[in-house]
Amino acid sequence: MKTAEYLDALDREGRLLAAAAEEAGTGAAVPTCPDWRVRDLLLHTGAVHRWAAALVADAHTAPRPPVDPPPGLDGAALVEWYRDSHRGLVAVLSDAPEDVECWTFHPAPLAVPSALAFWTRRQAHETAVHRFDAEAARGGVPSPVGAEFAVDGIDELLRGFHAGSRSRVRSPRPRVLRVRATDPAGSGADAAVWTVRLSEGPPVTEPGGGTDAEAELSGPADQLYLALWNRVAVPRVTGDPALAALWRETSGIG
Repeated sequence: MKTAEYLDALDREGRLLAAAAEEAGTGAAVPTCPDWRVRDLLLHTGAVHRWAAALVADAHTAPRPPVDPPPGLDGAALVEWYRDSHRGLVAVLSDAPEDVECWTFHPAPLAVPSALAFWTRRQAHETAVHRFDAEAARGGVPSPVGAEFAVDGIDELLRGFHAGSRSRVRSPRPRVLRVRATDPAGSGADAAVWTVRLSEGPPVTEPGGGTDAEAELSGPADQLYLALWNRVAVPRVTGDPALAALWRETSGIG
C-alpha cells in the first residue's frame, strides 16, 4: 500500500472511532479490552496520536516519552480532545516531507520506503484496531476492514511487532506455524501466506508457505487480522491445537 492510502485509512478510522465512542458514551465497557472503558480507549489512542505526531513534526531521531493526556477529561470534552488529537496527527503526516528522518521501532525489514510511510502505516493500523474496540463498546455491526489493508496489517504484526525482543511467542523447541489469509483481494498469493518459525528467541516470519507447518491459522483477511490482534476468535485452526493455543496465550501486544 502507498503512504496516501494509509493516510486515507487513518483519517477514516479515526473519524469512525470518535463517532462510535460518542454513541457508546465514555463510561461504556469495551468488551474487546476487558479492563477498559471507552474513556481509557480514547485517552490511550489520543495520547498515541499526539506522541507519533510530535516524533514526525519535530523530526526526533530517538524515542521520546509518551504524551500524558490532560487530567480530568471525560464525556464530550474527552471525545473532542480525541478528535483534535486525530486531526492533528493527520495534518502532521499530510504536511511532512516524504524524506523526513525520525525514529521508528520495528526491527524487521518491512515494505515501507520511509519513516513517514512507517508512521502513517502504524497509526492507520493502531486506529483501525481501536476503532473496532469502540464499535464493540457501542454495539451493532462493526465497520468493515478492507482485505488489502487487513493483509498489510497482518504482515506488519508478524514481521514487525513479533520480530522484536518484546514478543512473548517463544517455544523451547523449534516449531513452525502457518498463517493464511484466504481472500487477499489483489495481493499475490505469497503475500497472503506467512510461515512463522518459533524458537527460544523472537519469532522469525517469512512471506510464503513453502515449509511444512505443524499448525495453521486461517480465514478471511479481515477476520484473521482482528483475530491476530486478539479481538475475535481465529476463524479456522488446523494441525496441532497446542501450537495455536501458544499463539493465542502469548501473542498479545502490550
